[in-house]
Amino acid sequence: MPATGPPCDNPIRPHRRPFLVPLGVGSNPMSIVIRDVREHELDSVLALNNNAGSAILPLDTAKLRAFYEKAEYFRVAERDGNLAGFLVGFGSDSDHDSCNFAWFKQRYPHFFYIDRIVVASRRRGGGVGRAFYADVQSYAELRYPQLCCEVFLDHGADPALLFHGSFGFHEVGQNVMPEVDVRASMMMKELCSYPWVRETYGDALPDLPWIGRPRQRQARGSLATGT
Repeated sequence: MPATGPPCDNPIRPHRRPFLVPLGVGSNPMSIVIRDVREHELDSVLALNNNAGSAILPLDTAKLRAFYEKAEYFRVAERDGNLAGFLVGFGSDSDHDSCNFAWFKQRYPHFFYIDRIVVASRRRGGGVGRAFYADVQSYAELRYPQLCCEVFLDHGADPALLFHGSFGFHEVGQNVMPEVDVRASMMMKELCSYPWVRETYGDALPDLPWIGRPRQRQARGSLATGT
């Protein structure tokens, strides 16, 4: 069941309820909470990104701010009360300027794109990545037929390729990123729930807390000052 998190900083932008993944047993089990990012956490998110190593492209403050204002999905993982990672994603109608996003857009009409997932080094192998992918898929499969991402092939890619393969992703091509001269495996997963959801509900999904709405649509009409 979703956990009840702290109230949003900005009541104009109601988000999906946090996604709670219990770990361990006993009266006080550890847990991973996946919830929407808050504006005051952007500095911590920036540090996480830029300390993640060569498999993640660096960010600056302006780029991260653009993610915060435009990303359809921008959620963080919280474990034991500490920030453990984040995931940013964009729908295919976005004006996102990634060359890998553009690669998919040239070939597929309707998809959800994972721009990046970062897990704090001390939390890797502890289930944070799997919790993120369970959460982002539950969001995307109600709205898109395919879930897309890339894996860099020039920095010891086997762990990332195995991780994505275990989630049902497969390679649909490769792309050389000109700005960094890195070759990427372009990965895709068909979301089998989408056709039924689309046929049953069309664009009118039920108003349920766990479904939520895309972040940039919630903020349309005014710049967000918080979440």
